[in-house]
Amino acid sequence: MTASIPQASGYLIDMDGTLLTGDTLFPDAGWLLEAVADRFMLVSNDSEHTPLQLSRRLTRLGLVIAPDRIVLAGTAAIDMIADTWPGSRLHLLGSAAIKTYALQQGLELAEENVDTVLVTRDRLFTYQRLAQAAAAVHAGARLIVACPDTSHPGSDGTPVPEAGALAEAIMAAAGVRDHKIVGKPEPTLFLAACRQLGISPSSAVMIGDNAQTDGVGARRLGMRFFLVENGDVRSSFKRLSQAV
Repeated sequence: MTASIPQASGYLIDMDGTLLTGDTLFPDAGWLLEAVADRFMLVSNDSEHTPLQLSRRLTRLGLVIAPDRIVLAGTAAIDMIADTWPGSRLHLLGSAAIKTYALQQGLELAEENVDTVLVTRDRLFTYQRLAQAAAAVHAGARLIVACPDTSHPGSDGTPVPEAGALAEAIMAAAGVRDHKIVGKPEPTLFLAACRQLGISPSSAVMIGDNAQTDGVGARRLGMRFFLVENGDVRSSFKRLSQAV
């Protein structure tokens, strides 16, 4: 039996673990993107990069995907802050690219007297940065967490810290648990992708490798979810067809 893609108005596709691992594309990545044609969006909890950066990375790997086909937790969090609290004075833990993106959206970056603390993946996280962020949250700044994941497995299986781990440290130090999460499984990324495609969540399919983020988030919105194991998309769809 040959694999066939489930019918839907649009497809939301996870990236890491579904299309690639590290800088290695899975064999089915090209097949999947060809099958969904122009009816897809990539939806990722990546909070370190911008869509333009990932578009260029994917192009180098052999997948030509425009930046406007990519929804990421980090930039989506900044978009949400800029839309909800325009001109916010923001303490941002994150990469240089994420900070530049925030400035482009009209946000002011600062370390003191801030109204919002945004936690994205910050490879340069230090005790001083922890202390500054915790002090701001303790003083009443709202805490926004781009990605709830505490880690992801590196190429050798070693845990790689993610934004969620940094946020946990800040909340522990500040003695505050109130925060807002932007990334999967929360609805923000799913809804942004559906808006871009011009479809309702109930008419979309989420394709990903994580039942706890991709699956839970999709089902909360009435969206179908298909689990991909080890990047083997076609086998996953074959098992689905056989089950039906």
